[in-house]
Amino acid sequence: MFQKLVSHNDDLRRLLEKGYAVAIDEGYLVVRDIPYLDERRQLQWAAFVTKLVPVDKLTMRQEDHQVWFSGSVPYGLDSKPIPNLGGGPTRLALGKGFEDVIVQRSFSNKPKPSGVFADFFEKIESYLTIIAGPAMELYDANPYTFRSDQRMPNSVFKFQDSLTSRAEIGDLSALFSEDVIAVIGLGGTGGYLLDFLVRMPVREIRGFDFDFFHVHNAFRAPGRLTEDELGRPKAEVHSGRYGNLRHGLRIERKRIDASSGADLEGVTFAFVCVDKESARSEIFDILIAKRIPFIDVGIGLNRKRGPINGMVRATYYSPENAQQIRDKRLAEVSDQPDDIYRTNIQIAEINALNACLAVIRFKQLRGFYFEEEPLYHLLLDIGDLKTAGESEL
Repeated sequence: MFQKLVSHNDDLRRLLEKGYAVAIDEGYLVVRDIPYLDERRQLQWAAFVTKLVPVDKLTMRQEDHQVWFSGSVPYGLDSKPIPNLGGGPTRLALGKGFEDVIVQRSFSNKPKPSGVFADFFEKIESYLTIIAGPAMELYDANPYTFRSDQRMPNSVFKFQDSLTSRAEIGDLSALFSEDVIAVIGLGGTGGYLLDFLVRMPVREIRGFDFDFFHVHNAFRAPGRLTEDELGRPKAEVHSGRYGNLRHGLRIERKRIDASSGADLEGVTFAFVCVDKESARSEIFDILIAKRIPFIDVGIGLNRKRGPINGMVRATYYSPENAQQIRDKRLAEVSDQPDDIYRTNIQIAEINALNACLAVIRFKQLRGFYFEEEPLYHLLLDIGDLKTAGESEL
């Protein structure tokens, strides 16, 4: 993959051919072996880091004129800090294999007169001249070490994830890297949950649903409908929709019950999205027995006042407290024939909202989102759009 990127980006190729110690992290160009002078005019070594913004699978462009630097303040031959660098102290988390590159500051030095670098080659050359020039003159230090690292981080995505690096949240996204997620039920809420999860850098997603995809499903499912999807198993439909986005996606036409131990082996978290309450009991049994943490979602609707009203629920069952929470009977485990949700009314926005609550709660558990209070039970009232939750057992 490294060679493919270089062959499709002339500026990266020129950096490599000139001898720069080029490496590529997920969303970043890293150039090691940059010499500079510290405050005592001693020779030090650091690295430049700058964002890679993908145009397509193999073509990259730069975002702006700035770079990050893994060293301390660089000094000139006059024993003064090099002027006109802008920026300042900062932190940036890189991925595995880049533990030696500890970003300490950013630089902002616009080229004159255009204010824009033509490409990565011009940018790195410019910052090298400014920052490494004194060290190269005083110590004859050589940044052209030809020490390129052509390893590429393994990504679950088939396209370059540019948003993580642009938002500078690589450390937060890494919190999901070892997760194996099961989505049990791919109906209205489960379909939206899957749509959200496939865009997260979790290691693997396993989806399970035994039913077929019909017209009423199409009206409460995200994504574009093609007529040939109708009548096919939901597992096939969702595999076709998302298989081109990522690796580590396995969706099967299967019911999860007491015999499904092998299907859940290695799962680190599960979402239960079944609209048949009687099916929940057996699913809860096996998840609790295997000590798999899970969130169960639910929607309860009525027309007692004419317009549709009701509640949206997301309940978290931790391995330590799952049975205790289950005993509180927060989720229905027997079918409720009077609930109008069972008539397949088209409320895609409510399904999506239910999925949002569940995914946000999961991301809080992993430390991606801030958590004010550790809620295990969350309700949202449709009538007044207020939430209520329980945090203490």
